[in-house]
This record gives sequence, structure tokens and C-alpha cells, in this order.
Amino acid sequence: MFFVFRLPFLAAILAMLAIGPVQAAKRQMIVAAHPAASAAGYEMLRRGGSVVDAAIAAQMVLTLVEPQSSGIGGGAFLVHWNAASKEVLAFDGRETAPAAADGGLFLMPDGTRMKWREARIGGRSVGVPGTVRMLALAHQEHGKLPWATLFDPAIALAANGFPVSPRLHQSIASQKGWEKTPSSNRYFLNPQGEAWPAGHILKNQALAETFRALAADPNALNEGAIAEEIVAAVQGFTANPGLLSVEDLAGYQPKVRPAVCGAFLAYSLCGMPPPSSGPITVLMMLGMAENLGAHRLAPDSAEWAHLFAEVGKIAFADRNEFLADPDFVHQPVMGLLDAGYLRSRAALVDQGTAGGKASAGDPPRKEGARYAPHEGLHEHGTSHLSVVDAAGNIVSMTTTIESAFGSRLLVRGFLLNNELTDFSFLPEKDGKPIANRVEPGKRPRSSMAPMIAFGEDGEPVLAFGSPGGSRIIGFVAGAALRILGNGMSPQAAVEAGHVINRNSATTEVEEGRVPGAIAERLQELGHTLKPRTITSGSHIIMITGDGLVAGVDPRREGLALGD
Repeated sequence: MFFVFRLPFLAAILAMLAIGPVQAAKRQMIVAAHPAASAAGYEMLRRGGSVVDAAIAAQMVLTLVEPQSSGIGGGAFLVHWNAASKEVLAFDGRETAPAAADGGLFLMPDGTRMKWREARIGGRSVGVPGTVRMLALAHQEHGKLPWATLFDPAIALAANGFPVSPRLHQSIASQKGWEKTPSSNRYFLNPQGEAWPAGHILKNQALAETFRALAADPNALNEGAIAEEIVAAVQGFTANPGLLSVEDLAGYQPKVRPAVCGAFLAYSLCGMPPPSSGPITVLMMLGMAENLGAHRLAPDSAEWAHLFAEVGKIAFADRNEFLADPDFVHQPVMGLLDAGYLRSRAALVDQGTAGGKASAGDPPRKEGARYAPHEGLHEHGTSHLSVVDAAGNIVSMTTTIESAFGSRLLVRGFLLNNELTDFSFLPEKDGKPIANRVEPGKRPRSSMAPMIAFGEDGEPVLAFGSPGGSRIIGFVAGAALRILGNGMSPQAAVEAGHVINRNSATTEVEEGRVPGAIAERLQELGHTLKPRTITSGSHIIMITGDGLVAGVDPRREGLALGD
């Protein structure tokens, strides 16, 4: 089944809000976090566009309809597979710290660290946005349709309005402190100070004009009037001003990096390298899980969940100490993925008893100084999309503004990120520097994990990723283990209940999806459980000999479209 545009675009969007996800297609497919974004991307595919064209159109619509999660005021990582050249590359659109920022950015006058909630809202937390320039670079390399065409769906929706979704309504209503940021207050709340109800048609003329400016000039966000307004909003937020300058915006440069790849069973998995900690930590978890035989266990068993939680602890211990922006910190990437090292780390797991918090290991080929650990568990506002086009090219892209609604600063119809709070608030601990400390021009460490898996013949078999802050690592590793190791379908894998441990004294179990018998057995094995609502958003495309198969996370509003 697939959706065909027989109606004007806006009417088609409204119609699609009522239909369920597509599960299979023959040639091309997109899975994104909102039906309107999927529709925009699919329209580009139907016009003969590339995966990059589809991703750009979808991202612009997500800026409008899912502003709590991503947007042009934030950053993104895009992993691209070129079917013709057989090359996988990673496009880095991560935000950067202003040139005036340093290790004292989040310190109080007495040298103590600011509270996260105090740092988040306002200008101090805003990093230089990177999404648009990264997408422009990817389009320059791999786009087929004209750049301006990719903005048409988003411009139409912003100008004519879109229905507030139940998830957007809930997200707005759950946030406190809107009165601190009058511009976003006026947009997201009705005159009575309440979140717009689901179904309300919300228009954003300011964002439509921003999109028109970007369609005409990809640099319009980083130079000129829009850039000046961004800086004015950041520096002028008197309660918590930031350091962003017009020079920072103009000087931002996206980067193309070699993908980081590692082995799991007969597969090779590739993804975004640092400054993301995501794919490396995923690969570490999978390598240890393979050594422990988790792929031979039932994925709906307590034994599987126990091993998965334990390897999560160990991988996070290494992630917290070693990984950061590679342009500033030497890090032992190859050592962390070394087969012998992963065997030694897996040997720390007791298959019959939960261990305590893990300590970082001593990977081979380690460079540079020993760092103090930084957990960094606050990031939340993120989205993921996966795309395959008719030529077999693939995009796996994770995109973010950090927390829900970012810094809450609304400029020209879009929200600015609060990505700088992904840095360590302290520059050092116990006399040792922290790898993820604030430095001028540095990219904060991320957990985003857009990935592509390849079979023994080198051909792609899976495009996958998820939002969810630092839990992304567990979501993505769990999906890969269930699908590639345990043989589950993509849809069954994304629907499975989450069991996550990020090197904590407690193991998180997803309420309503992890059966009580498994939870009881985990407790018998020594786990202290923390039941909670866990909102992943995994979007997966499996590439098979018969076509494409989607996995769409039911915890969000995602939709797969294809033909």
C-alpha cells in the first residue's frame, strides 16, 4: 500500500493524518516522525528526487509540525550511502560553541556549576545552528531536484496552517515557564494561556517567509537579517544572555567525515563518528552482546534483557570518559571497537547476576590524556528519518534542537537550540579535564546514532536510528540486535519494550511494554528497576530481495510512505 497525491498538497496532508503506516514498498520509501514530513519527502521521491532531496523536504516540514524535536535552528547528522560508488559518508551538521565561550560558560561566580534548568532557557545555551548548511552541502553533493523546490511543501503548510497533533499539544502542555519567553508563548499558547488543542489549525507566516528566504539562498540563516535577529534574541535575553555573534553564524562550516564502522555477526554497521558518541557505543554494545551470545537468546526473555542492560553499563562507562569532538580531543575509536578489547569487556558481565556501575576500561591504541567522565543525560528534543530512493541510495538522519522546544527562543518562526547544555558544565573533575568540556568552536558530544547496516556482500540491509537523548544508544542497539541477531521484523523490533541501563544504579524498564514476569526475573538477577514511560521514535527501513520493509515506532506519530 502506498499514498498517491490525488489532492492538493495541503488537503493530502490533512487526509493522511487519519491513515496508518505503510509496511512495504518495492522501489523507494521514507519513514519520518510526522505524516506531513513523510508526505513532503515522498513527494520529492515521486518527482525523481534523491534521498537527500527527500530528507531536506521532510526536515523543513518537521521544523513546522514537530518544533519540539528538531528544526532549522538546531543541528543534524546525516549518514549517506551512495549506491553507485558504494561509499558511505557522514555529514556533520552539529552545532558549535560561540568563539567567546569557554569552560566557564555554565559556572556561577563562586565556581559552582549552574543548574541545568537555569541554563537551558534563553541565550546562554544556544549553539551555532548547523542543519541548514549541512543539508545544503549534502544537496550540493547528492541532490537532484532544485534546492528551492524542496521548500514548497513546508512553505505551503506554514502559510496555510497545519492541524496541531495530539503529541504537539501534549508536548506544549507539559512544559512550564512559557511566560519567560514571550515570543514562543504567543505562538504555542492560545489567548487564555493554554496549549493549542489538537486539531487547531496553526499558521506560521514568519516561518513561511524564512523558508522563502532559505529557498532563495541557503546562507540566509547564517548571514544577513535573519542572522542578526538570531544574535539579537540570544544576546538580548537579559535573564540568561548568550555569547553567539554574527561572526559565529557566518563562519559555521559543516563537515563530511568518514563513517565509523564495526562488525556484528556477519554484518558491518556504519554510522556517525564523533562528535557523536552514538554509533561507537552502539557497536560496543553489539560486540559485547555477540560475545555473550545474546543473539542466541529469545529477545523477549529476561536473560536477553539482563545481558543487554549489563553491556549498556560497560559501553556507557567508556563513552562517558573518552568520546567528544575529535577536532579537540584525541580518542581511541579503533581501540574501543577492537575485537579483543570487546571480548575483555564482555567478560566482566556475570550472566547470572547484575553488576554495579562500571568503570571505563583501558582500550588499546589509546591517545592523549586520561579524562574525567561526563554522563550528559539531559538531551531529549530529537527526531529521526530514514529514506531509500529508487536508485538504491540511502539516508539515515537524526536531527535535534536538544531539549523539548530547545532554548524556547523563537526567531522568524523557528526555535533556537539549547545544544550547548550537552557540554559538561564543569571543565574538569578530580584534577582531570573532561573531554566534553566547553571550548570555542567545539561541537558538543551527541548520542544521536543514524546508522546503516550492510550484509556480507557489502550491500545495505538496514537504515535505522531513533530520537531519545542518551537513550538513543539503547534504542538503536536494541533494534539492531533484535533484527540482525534475533531475526525479528523491523516493526516487531520497534514495538518491543525497552530495557535500558546507562551505567546507572537503576535499570529502566518501559511501563506497559515490558511484561511483569521479565521485570520480576530481572529483580531476581539483582537489577534495581525504574519503571517509566519511554518515548523512543525508531524509524527503520529494511532492504530485502523483495523490496523495502518499514518499522515505524508507535510511540510517536511516524508514517512510512513508498511505492
